[in-house]
Amino acid sequence: MPLVKERVRALYRKALFDNYFAVADLGCSSGPNSVLAISGVIEAIMGLCSQKGHSPPEVLVFLNDLPGNDFNSVFTSLPGFYEKLKEKNKVNSTNCFISAMPGSFYARLFPSRSLHFVHSSYSVHWLSQVPELPEQNKGSIYMASTSPLSIFQAYLKQFQRDFTSLLSSRAEEIVPGGEMVLTLMGRSIPDPTSKDCCLFWWWLSRSLVEMADEGLVKDTDIDSFNLPFYTPYMEEVRDVVEAEGSFTINHLETFEMNWDPFYHEDDESCTFDRSKSGRIVANNIRSVTESMLRSHFGDGLVMDNVFERYARLVGEHLDVEKTKHFSITISMTRK
Repeated sequence: MPLVKERVRALYRKALFDNYFAVADLGCSSGPNSVLAISGVIEAIMGLCSQKGHSPPEVLVFLNDLPGNDFNSVFTSLPGFYEKLKEKNKVNSTNCFISAMPGSFYARLFPSRSLHFVHSSYSVHWLSQVPELPEQNKGSIYMASTSPLSIFQAYLKQFQRDFTSLLSSRAEEIVPGGEMVLTLMGRSIPDPTSKDCCLFWWWLSRSLVEMADEGLVKDTDIDSFNLPFYTPYMEEVRDVVEAEGSFTINHLETFEMNWDPFYHEDDESCTFDRSKSGRIVANNIRSVTESMLRSHFGDGLVMDNVFERYARLVGEHLDVEKTKHFSITISMTRK
């Protein structure tokens, strides 16, 4: 969020917006966090205007996600959101206009040169589709140390195609000098089997394999299921941006977070509970994979069974090694 606010200030200094400011949030999802990033952007704009003694612009907000997203629940939360804006920033709801723009962010979504700022948090690591794999990825649902080389190559090519499409689409929609800030999951080293990007999917694979060993899931169903997900190395992100050519990179940063965000090893008052941590990680992963698993394996797959096993395996792993998620944040300016 500090980087997002910094880039909003950069836009303000360039005087690229006057009467209105148009911002899009890609992959907004639904629930209490759907407008969290947007509220930070609005706060930054209103704070700058207050400091300079300027009248605030009208803010146009476009929330984007796939058509199946529950936008109605987001809209239901807007009255409370507007009330908080008014209390915290003295912003009248007539200064802020929020709408939905359903569709894939790997294609065009908005009119040409209509946006000043684009943001996305933890969405771009989801691919537009599962890569076309030249051979089976046996016993795993994502890239793993047991995967053939062709699996890694297929995933990288799909990421390169998708990320290039995202950049070229936004290049048409963002005004010259406009800004884009993306945060996505990545990996810390070139090796695509790095623990900080693949291990939590490995344990989900093991949960399914356990069930297959007990006759609850077919081995062939596991072998034919692969996640549309890619965690790039930082240089892979840089390479695609430079090859596409429409944006200048301002910042390219990385940071780590615990799998269990509520456990802090530096806090002496915080004690590790492997059962609790396992459940927290399992709930997080279930929230983003359940619909995909159900679609592929069918209603016969008992989700509680899958994620009870997953929670146990992850808890046992974290008891031995506190593995972290690795994230990449990139800030870019439209040339």
